Amino acid sequence: MRSTLLACSLVLGAATASAQQARLPVITLSAGMHLVKAELAAKDSERQQGLMYREKMGPNEGMVFVFDGPAQVCMWMKNTLIPLSVAFIDERGSILNIEDMQPQTTDSHCARGPARYALEMNQGWFRQKNIKPGAVIGGLPK
Repeated sequence: MRSTLLACSLVLGAATASAQQARLPVITLSAGMHLVKAELAAKDSERQQGLMYREKMGPNEGMVFVFDGPAQVCMWMKNTLIPLSVAFIDERGSILNIEDMQPQTTDSHCARGPARYALEMNQGWFRQKNIKPGAVIGGLPK
């Protein structure tokens, strides 16, 4: 009986980890001459899950969060295992501000104005590509 419970536990744990790392639809964004393969988190449940439990992300991969309308939004890193940078983006696609976020923290990182999107990339990606506030991100869904 005990070994059956342990086996069931292991199967459920593996299924949960797999579900937590399920990939969302991918769109291509542009940041100047750089292309980004971004998973699209448009539903509330997708935005809440974000990049939680991911152990790695490719060099030009990220996740774009689409909010229902321009709003004061904040992000945190609860259950997120990789260091990220987030660009808060307005309705026109212009970056408002970029914040670096440390793994597994609940510190709030907020947009400096009404944001319609947030783009999370590996920490330092924006700095390495010389992408700063005011730059426009192309290919964002409407």
